[in-house]
Amino acid sequence: MTLLAVDDLEMRFGDRLIQTGVSFKVERGTIFAIMGGSGCGKSTLLRHLVGLLPPAKGRVAYNGVDYWTADEAEQSVLRTGFGMLFQSAALWSSMTILENVCLPLEQQAKLDEKQREARAREVLEWVDLAKFADFYPADLSGGMKKRAGLARAIATEPPLLFLDEPSAGLDPISSKRLDDLVLSIRERTGCAVVFVSHELPSLFAIADDGIFLDADSKSPIAHGSPSALRDRATHPTVRAFLAREEPPPARPADAPTPPSTARPEP
Repeated sequence: MTLLAVDDLEMRFGDRLIQTGVSFKVERGTIFAIMGGSGCGKSTLLRHLVGLLPPAKGRVAYNGVDYWTADEAEQSVLRTGFGMLFQSAALWSSMTILENVCLPLEQQAKLDEKQREARAREVLEWVDLAKFADFYPADLSGGMKKRAGLARAIATEPPLLFLDEPSAGLDPISSKRLDDLVLSIRERTGCAVVFVSHELPSLFAIADDGIFLDADSKSPIAHGSPSALRDRATHPTVRAFLAREEPPPARPADAPTPPSTARPEP
């Protein structure tokens, strides 16, 4: 089942082109990676997907409904179908962790206060933060804040989960723990996950599929799982990125082909 379909998306800031020709689909239960080097537009693409930035052109459809041509009421309904973990976790500092996780549950009129609290404590248990429910964000480590933000994002069990650089600023152990949590949540709820990252261990550990954005051509240059692209990609930029190597310098399109250094057959 296709939850998200992106068709020929173009992203701009004024006259400046960020990316063009971005197309992909995300199926239920899959983990999809948005990859690429710094400055290629990964987080900008995510903002277009979650309704924070309108595209210059193209289509972003949830369950077949184009988000950007829908009216405000329809957009509000569509947004209930996904959760979001921001890079900074974006927790309200004046609220406890429990209160932060309860926020999206308040949109569900069918739950009373006791039910909301019970549900919030349940998802905090999932991310191993049940003992910290009454703590404030300032009391938590960076990894714990990310897990609290993840608990808030999944509180309503949305079918689609967006993660913006979830491992940014974390030590390797905390990053691995967060990767394992994402896999566990996918297994537990059956949700799809779309995440932005340039952290290779995370990309290889959890992504089933993905798209690679290129800053030079301002367009996608590869599509597939990070592991498959590492082993079989033909584009030198993709191969170098996934192998942690320096990419070859770009050659201008009108530059002459360098002469061959091969020696002729005798």
